[in-house]
Amino acid sequence: MFRRSILATALGTPAFAQARFPNRPIRFLIPWPPGGSLDALHRRMFEVVQQDLGQPVLIENMPGARGTRAAIFLVQQARPDGYTLAHHHLSIIRHPFLTRQPTWDPVADFTYIMQISGFVFGTVVRADSPYRSFADLMEAARRRPGELTYSTSGIATTNHIAMELLLERESAQMTHIPYRGAQEGVTALLGRQITAISDSQSWREQVINGDFRLLAAWTPTRLPGFPDVPTLRELGYGMSVTSPYGIAGPRGMEPELVQLLHTTFRKALQDEQTQRIARQWDMPDEYLGPEAYREFARERAVFERETVARLRLTID
Repeated sequence: MFRRSILATALGTPAFAQARFPNRPIRFLIPWPPGGSLDALHRRMFEVVQQDLGQPVLIENMPGARGTRAAIFLVQQARPDGYTLAHHHLSIIRHPFLTRQPTWDPVADFTYIMQISGFVFGTVVRADSPYRSFADLMEAARRRPGELTYSTSGIATTNHIAMELLLERESAQMTHIPYRGAQEGVTALLGRQITAISDSQSWREQVINGDFRLLAAWTPTRLPGFPDVPTLRELGYGMSVTSPYGIAGPRGMEPELVQLLHTTFRKALQDEQTQRIARQWDMPDEYLGPEAYREFARERAVFERETVARLRLTID
């Protein structure tokens, strides 16, 4: 309590001094189902945050709506007091350009606190699949347009758009099967309901135990955990896809509060046990501070607007 009181005084705002932030648990919204690398990373980080701030960070999973439910809550209901934060990702920046309905300004309507990492995407098939390589899968998709299927965590997500770009390059067609999260795709592939997964690494355990085969990693370099698997760049596509993500709050948060939260989350990210989890899951280091993260969002919004228009994507 003494340390928090000093922090509040040093920040020099009456709101902080009176509230001694935080004096109650912080709510953290994740727009995906629980499980996997994201949950593991955040839960460890929040253990460190609790030690520093003296209050727990309570995770609330809000899957559905193409990963935008947390953003909707921030825009429509959250107060800019630091007690409601959310996992922030590229689909939130892209979403306003996919619909004619009013949504949000992807830069002005959020407070950017810290970029953390990026998703590790890959294309996976069953181990008993006839497709031994990514080229095999693309060739079959050309020969049998629309017959093969692939799953993602939602319509117009980063991995969905990237997979459609790859298919466009190959003059091939596959049928997209969107789910609420990557784990549902794993279940579907185990049940032989789909041909392939093109999603974040909820498939990791099944690749390790031999149930699935990883055909291509979408990261800039080969994954340490799967050194024999080629990247999209190595396969000649000249692209990598990580979909950077981070932590954001509602618009209007005081700069001193943003800096306090950033400093605390940055320390939690640098914690050795947190870094051990990052290495275990081959997670890329894509850290950015508040100003750089906001600038990234501003530049990315331009790219997303142009890409959505070129591909004629819509959710209306």
